[in-house]
Amino acid sequence: MATERYNPRETEPRWQRVWADREIFRTRNDDPRPKYYVLEMFPYPSGRIHIGHGRNYVMGDVVARFKRMKGFNVLHPMGWDAFGLPAENAAIERGIHPKTWTYENIAAMKEQLKLLGLSLDWNREVATCDPDYYAEQQRLFVDLFEKGLVYRRESEVNWDPVDNTVLANEQVIDGRGWRSGAVVERKKLAQWFFRITHFADDLLSALDELDRWPDKVRLMQRNWIGRSEGLEVRFRLSSPDFPSLKVYTTRPDTLYGASFLAVAADHPLARLASAGNAELGAFIEECKRGGTSAEEIETMEKKGFDTGIKAEHPLVPGWFLPVYVANFILLDYGTGAIFGCPAHDQRDLDFARKYGLPVKQVVLPDGAAMPGDAAFEGDVALDGDGRLIHSDFLDGLTVAEAKDAVAARLESQTLDGAPQGERKVNFRLRDWGISRQRYWGCPIPVIHCQSCGPVPVPQAELPVLLPDDVSFDRPGNPLDRHTAWRSVACPRCGGPARRETDTMDTFVDSSWYFARFASGPDGALDRAAVDHWLPVDQYIGGIEHAILHLLYARFFTRALESCGRISVKEPFAGLFTQGMIVHETYKDVNGKWLFPEEVEKRADGSAVRRGTDEPVTVGPPEKMSKSKRNVVPPEVVADTYGVDCARWFMLSDTPPERDSEWTEAGIEGAWRFAQRLFRQINEAIELGAPAGAALPERFGPESTALRRAAHRLAADVEADIERLRFNVAVARVHAFANAFGEALAAARSGTPAADLAFALREAAEFLVAVVAPMVPHLAEECGVLLGRDGLVAEAAWPIVDPALLVADEIVLPVQINGKKRAELTIAAGASQAEIEAATLADETVLRALEGRLPKKIIVVPKRIVNVVV
Repeated sequence: MATERYNPRETEPRWQRVWADREIFRTRNDDPRPKYYVLEMFPYPSGRIHIGHGRNYVMGDVVARFKRMKGFNVLHPMGWDAFGLPAENAAIERGIHPKTWTYENIAAMKEQLKLLGLSLDWNREVATCDPDYYAEQQRLFVDLFEKGLVYRRESEVNWDPVDNTVLANEQVIDGRGWRSGAVVERKKLAQWFFRITHFADDLLSALDELDRWPDKVRLMQRNWIGRSEGLEVRFRLSSPDFPSLKVYTTRPDTLYGASFLAVAADHPLARLASAGNAELGAFIEECKRGGTSAEEIETMEKKGFDTGIKAEHPLVPGWFLPVYVANFILLDYGTGAIFGCPAHDQRDLDFARKYGLPVKQVVLPDGAAMPGDAAFEGDVALDGDGRLIHSDFLDGLTVAEAKDAVAARLESQTLDGAPQGERKVNFRLRDWGISRQRYWGCPIPVIHCQSCGPVPVPQAELPVLLPDDVSFDRPGNPLDRHTAWRSVACPRCGGPARRETDTMDTFVDSSWYFARFASGPDGALDRAAVDHWLPVDQYIGGIEHAILHLLYARFFTRALESCGRISVKEPFAGLFTQGMIVHETYKDVNGKWLFPEEVEKRADGSAVRRGTDEPVTVGPPEKMSKSKRNVVPPEVVADTYGVDCARWFMLSDTPPERDSEWTEAGIEGAWRFAQRLFRQINEAIELGAPAGAALPERFGPESTALRRAAHRLAADVEADIERLRFNVAVARVHAFANAFGEALAAARSGTPAADLAFALREAAEFLVAVVAPMVPHLAEECGVLLGRDGLVAEAAWPIVDPALLVADEIVLPVQINGKKRAELTIAAGASQAEIEAATLADETVLRALEGRLPKKIIVVPKRIVNVVV
């Protein structure tokens, strides 16, 4: 008999070498089989990975291996999101070049990823900092520039004075830079923008077609794009230098409830009003130090400053409203100005109560009693539907009718020769500012000429390569100080000019890498290959990328399609957002974080520092993080338990979209189960039929039951993997192993008959094939024991006999007077008379009847039996 103990330390590296030497995961674009593209969001090469990073890669690998077994030509590539600020900061801190730091990390992380046994096509590996990658990105930029989808303008930005770069609103937390922690400043810079708003309607409407995306992600994108239909209203102002103010509102019906107007701190009116007003100027500076994201603005204290300027109500001549500068208004949404109707907007109500402004109710909710007067005394705004009150010609109209009536009235009125109202569709979505004042990024391929303005670098002169000879000895972008690199001739007029020294936001790098993978090893986009492979059939990554990365990728794909570079619009047909791997945290007596391997758990439940009696404080499970040291390196897992055990554990117990806790007990359980499967395969070889045995003429009850279980296993796990329900698939394998174990035990009691021997062999082969996507090394080793020809990784999924999936028996619950009393196991094709007879013969039913005779028996076919007494 072959060895009964599986040795992953010897087995797993050997099979990984075999797969690599034979290049069985290399994908060819001319393969005639149907395509399947599975992709996990590629990593940033930050140093070393831990086992928590591996969950999404293992999930994608299960899908890739399964689809190969189902006959697909699978593309499963890997690369590196390699540009970015951490590399530049590392260069400053360590005195090394960002390129050196990045490529050293890539080499280390690649070896770690290979430990996981992933079926990746490493021939398509890319790093976004490779010149051949960003050369194509620059060509794409020029294409978008010529299409009018790129432009440059001066805008007010979030400036991190420590990292010396622009930050997106989402990267400002409590007024500080998300990496440096420095107080963020607002300053004006000339910035490059992608015109993402050009596709706003399409990006929004197409979400309805992404039916294989999580509803949560689609909702987040809908809210981010934020389409609204409203009215742009022009208010006459008392300021001679600023005669009118445009306000965008989605609730023009509530104009009779207005009590103030407010503008953003960086609105031109605010700057005008602050001239000579030091107190207002100080307030504006305070606003600029506050939160800039919509989420922060929603939750922070609402503050305002009365400018002294008045606005005349557009519907009531002589009614003047105060104009404030407020900290909760964004300049780049709508017009950067609002009118406040406190009774019907909670934010406005909080503001009005703070500054003692009038609060007038103008909408009566359906079913509510008419208030005695217009003054609203509540603390919760009435923001729902209803009918208008205290609103002159609008009284009695519904909210929708009132909106139309106000729009019609203001469209007919004029202010300074223009309509006072104009219906507009507005979007929360803003154009994407891509300029970053850093070195380690893709150079923006533009040359600035005093005569010609910004001129794109001619395609023949691309790429614009980053110079290697830069210095990080002082703050700021070293490209600004590199005179030889920066100073060039204008490609249009030949006069003296300078290169653009800003580099692209690294989100640009990840907005098309999936198309680059599809093209093959060559650096350029191959339209035919991209059109063949896209959209990605299954994309896997974290929920934290629900907005920016996924939205930018959807935009960029549309932009490339509009330029004629590709023929698809949506990059990802299916999206899955996996949960994180969490682990307990540990601190020593001094509050210092400890690695799990530094901690020893004792039988009494206490924890001490390994090798000592020094107590350790155990914290709750948190996301694996190098900063808190609650990480487990893949090398430790591979050396102790084997990678397949780690894969099995990551796939088991917890639904894949939820967080999963890494525990020693869990990985040890996976180890025991791997050993059990290996023993069962060995035993099945000993007791079962030889490879290639003929199908017996008949099967008895025991062999039939085992064959049904094996075929059902293959059918159910296939459905589970298709739905990404990996934990359910694992549970099915556990349940089958129990049934298989019982069949093996029965076979050991004597020499198994030919039908049972065949069933044992078939069950073993089905089991190995079914677990192969999840524990591929163990499956290969078992395949050798079974005498299979070729690699399990290249084998087909088991062929299921539909006849064996049809149940011979069903279980019907039996109710007596509406209360379940028994379960009846009976032939699936039993007649009603047979079911009634079997029910009345059942001992449990007879005891429950206590001698009473049923008045009637109601049989719901294949569902339930109701006995009425």
